[in-house]
Amino acid sequence: MKAFVVLFFLIVTSSVYAQFPTLGRQDVGTRGSAQGTISNNKVADFVRPPVEDYKIISIKNDTITVDTSLTIAKDYKFNYLRKDRYGLLPFANTGQTYNTLVYDFDKQSTLPNSVAQARHFNYLGVDDIKYYYLPTPFTELYYRSAFEQGQQLDAFFTINTSPRLNFSIAYKGLRSLGKYQNALTSTGNFRAAGNYRTKNNRYHIKAHWVAQDLLNQENGGLQEQAIEQFTSNDGQFDDRSTLQVNFEDAENILDGTRVYINHHYKLLSKKDSLTDYALKIGHVFNSENKFYEFRQDAANSIFGEAFQASNFRDRTDNEETYNELYAVYNDKTLGEIKFQANTTYYDYGYKSVLIQDAPDGDGAERIPNRLQGTSVAVGGSYKNKIGKINLEGNAQVNVVGDFDGYNIYGKASYDIAPDKVFSASILSNSSPAAYNHLLYQSNYINYNWHNALTYENVKTNTLSARLEAKKWINLDASASTITDYAYFGTSEDSGLVTSFQTSETINHLKVTANREVTVGKFGLDATITFQNVSGAERILNTPDILTRGSLYFTDRLFKKALLIQTGVTVQYFTEYNLNAYDPILAEFYVQNGQEIGGFPLIDFFVNMKVRQTRIFFKAEHLNSGFSDNSFFSAPGYPYRDFNVRFGIVWNFFL
Repeated sequence: MKAFVVLFFLIVTSSVYAQFPTLGRQDVGTRGSAQGTISNNKVADFVRPPVEDYKIISIKNDTITVDTSLTIAKDYKFNYLRKDRYGLLPFANTGQTYNTLVYDFDKQSTLPNSVAQARHFNYLGVDDIKYYYLPTPFTELYYRSAFEQGQQLDAFFTINTSPRLNFSIAYKGLRSLGKYQNALTSTGNFRAAGNYRTKNNRYHIKAHWVAQDLLNQENGGLQEQAIEQFTSNDGQFDDRSTLQVNFEDAENILDGTRVYINHHYKLLSKKDSLTDYALKIGHVFNSENKFYEFRQDAANSIFGEAFQASNFRDRTDNEETYNELYAVYNDKTLGEIKFQANTTYYDYGYKSVLIQDAPDGDGAERIPNRLQGTSVAVGGSYKNKIGKINLEGNAQVNVVGDFDGYNIYGKASYDIAPDKVFSASILSNSSPAAYNHLLYQSNYINYNWHNALTYENVKTNTLSARLEAKKWINLDASASTITDYAYFGTSEDSGLVTSFQTSETINHLKVTANREVTVGKFGLDATITFQNVSGAERILNTPDILTRGSLYFTDRLFKKALLIQTGVTVQYFTEYNLNAYDPILAEFYVQNGQEIGGFPLIDFFVNMKVRQTRIFFKAEHLNSGFSDNSFFSAPGYPYRDFNVRFGIVWNFFL
């Protein structure tokens, strides 16, 4: 609520501020001209600068402009995540997790992943925060309806107070009750960012502060009888709240705050007709505090025995503080050369040590409460453009600390034509398994383990190639080998979820092709992905084929004041052993007892644009009313029924 008050205040005050000339504004018209007249006491009419002047800058300084167009790509991105979720299968309620259909093995970190990865789809990382350069204040409001008693809103405001200083503030909030019992979602993502440079252009800084809380009620999925009732297509169970779930007294939450600063100073810089070089030194500071908590009123036997029978909380803390010092030399001939050294202080774990009976029944087992220490790494990177060839690469190795690891990445691309680029890359990474594989504690006895001393590093090697040519085809192919892969699965003895690591090598092949064709006012956008896994069996399960196609019609109405785009989107993936979901860990685990898939998902949409406002209507899963109820997002968790959604994206250029 405080964030909304701040946003409202800024938007209102900026509207008043917009009455006065600011960065990039120009007075137009002269006294007596055809464009307009200006009296001695009046300010000239204001003409807004073109949209191309509104810049969005990533942390890596990649720059794009604000885009207010209405395309099929915008339809794909109009969802809770605000990005194309191809390869992800959402659960029934907005704000719940997503099952992964397409895998990318492109991790470059040399430290463990964070806890509760199923909660991280909407958790904004460092790369998700953008910075801006604007001639006038800019606001974007996003709204979309939710499922039963709720809505989702993303409000954003940014302003350049001068050509050298920009601030932005935003809040994304969601509350949705959902169709099933105990499936409420309530999330918030607050972010504030800024960037600044000095008059002499020597000192630059980008910084942001982010606070996020992602809460989901958990019900454990449908009971066996309820699954039979759901799949029976019996009309009396069309009200999904009548279907019995495994429990109605649990929830989990991922909460995190982050302070990030990236700044540098140019020691040397010279640019003329003969020379062009620069030397700068910089520092990166990133401090992030997270906790994940699973809460339940009464222990449930489906998770095995418990230490405490009622009113318990499993809380996992995860704190990391990262500091990096770097030096970058940039030369017109040599390219960009960077050297860096960094330290990461990590503190992961729980409040107390756990002593329990050993799994083999022989004596006691001690589960420590912390993984704590400091990791020191050194590395470097290189970038250069030689004619039509672009080269880039980076490397890093951990030299001090309990976690070994290294990362080597190289990429080369060739500009075939202005709109056609071919690239190839290679990645070799060795890093520890995720924190919750190395150490976990819970009130449920089976969910306690310590593998930090026995698990090997996960080693990944990936070779990728990509062709970006919209007029031909967009093609993406990768081949990966993964050794010592860590995963969650079910124990043969207890049938309960636990952590595993396989020493067998897994081979993963992925090929994705995309093509958009327009003929007159009609368009067809089609994407297909082929995946194949070999080596270790029944550990990494993927669909052989995933495809999505959209057939749409675009036209302008009412003297071209209204742009309309309407059509149908169909998605389909082949049947396979889709991963199951565990609400205690907030992780997906491997299951090989139930194949899911082979059902089409058909959406009908009508999207419109009036000036800078885009309006979206979508009838989701249109075919659910006349097909078998065999659609699931995970075992025990049905996919969404037919539902009509409405939303809007409204841009203000003040």
